Amino acid sequence: MATPSPSGEEETVARRLRAFFESHDREVWIDTAGNVRAPGNDAVLLTSHMDTVPGDVPVKIENGVLWGRGSVDATGPLAAMAVTAVETGVSFAGVVNEESTSAGAWHLVSDRPSPERVINGEPSGWDGITLGYRGFLAGTYVSTSELGHSSRPENNAIQSAVNWWSRVARFFDEDETSGVFDTVTTKPVTFDGGPTPDGLVVEATVDVQFRVPPKYTIGDVREVAESELTRGSVHWERPIPPVMESPRTDIGRAFRTAIRQADGKPRLLRKTGTSDMNIYADVWDCPIATYGPGDSSLDHAPNEHLDLAEFESSTRVLTDVCERLCKLSEWTQCSALITFLR
Repeated sequence: MATPSPSGEEETVARRLRAFFESHDREVWIDTAGNVRAPGNDAVLLTSHMDTVPGDVPVKIENGVLWGRGSVDATGPLAAMAVTAVETGVSFAGVVNEESTSAGAWHLVSDRPSPERVINGEPSGWDGITLGYRGFLAGTYVSTSELGHSSRPENNAIQSAVNWWSRVARFFDEDETSGVFDTVTTKPVTFDGGPTPDGLVVEATVDVQFRVPPKYTIGDVREVAESELTRGSVHWERPIPPVMESPRTDIGRAFRTAIRQADGKPRLLRKTGTSDMNIYADVWDCPIATYGPGDSSLDHAPNEHLDLAEFESSTRVLTDVCERLCKLSEWTQCSALITFLR
C-alpha cells in the first residue's frame, strides 16, 4: 500500500507482486495488459485488482489497524489472495484497471480458458460472501439543433437533452420494487452544451450511467433509453452485465463451512455497485463468488483502513476454502476415472 497504484499506474505494484511469487518458487509473469499471472491448480482461480482510486491516505499501523489507500479496496483482499495462492498452490491473477475500464479482467477472460471456479477479491468482511452485483451501462447522448433566437418556441438541443434524460430517469423512478439492489440507478455524470464556435448550431452532450439489477438485462435498459429519444442519439460504451450467483454452489458451501468453523456466522451479500466478478461470470461458465477482508463502506473513503486481525481471519478462511475445493476436484476426477474404467 505504500506503493501508489491508481488505475493506469500499477506497474510498480505488479513488479512487487511478481517478486513475491518468485520468492516462493512459483511460475509468474506480467502479461501484455499488465496483469500478474501465477498459474497453479485451476480448481480455483483467485483474482483481485491491483489498482486503487486516487487519494493520499497516509500508510500507518495503529493499534492493530492498517490505514492507507487500498487497504480495503482492494489491496487487502489482493494480499490475502496472494498469500493463499502460495499456501495452497491454486492459480492467481492480479489485474489492472478495475476502477476504470476493467481492461485487465477483459484481457484475462480472452487470454485463458475458464478455471473450475473463481473467487474474486473485494471487501466483504471476513464472514461475508458476495454473490451479486448490479451491471453497468454507460453512454453519451449527443444532439444538435440550428441556432435561433431564444424567443423561438421549439426546443433547442440543450432542451432536448434535458427532456430526454428526465423521461428516462422518470421511467425507472416509477419502478415500485423496494431495495436499491433491485432497481435501476440512473446518473448523469457530465452535461455540456451551447453554441458552436461558428455560431450556427447548438450542441448538447450528456454522459450517463446506469446500474442494472439482475432482473433486467443490459438490452432492457438500453431499449428504454433509446425509446425515449425524440432528437439526437446515444453512443454506448462496452457494457458489464449484472450477476447473481446461487449460494448453493460448491464455492458457497465451502465458504459457509469455513466461516462457521472459524466461529463466524456467514452473511450472503448483494452489492449495488459493479466489479470484475460480473465479467468473469458472463464469460466463464463456472461457480464464482467474491470475498475479501474489509468494510466496503470504507471503499474510496478518506479514512480507509483495515483491521489486521480481520485480514488474518479472512486469509485462514480463504485457505480453508481453497483446500476444500482442491480436494473436491481431486475426488471428482477420481470418481470420473473409476466410472470410465468400469
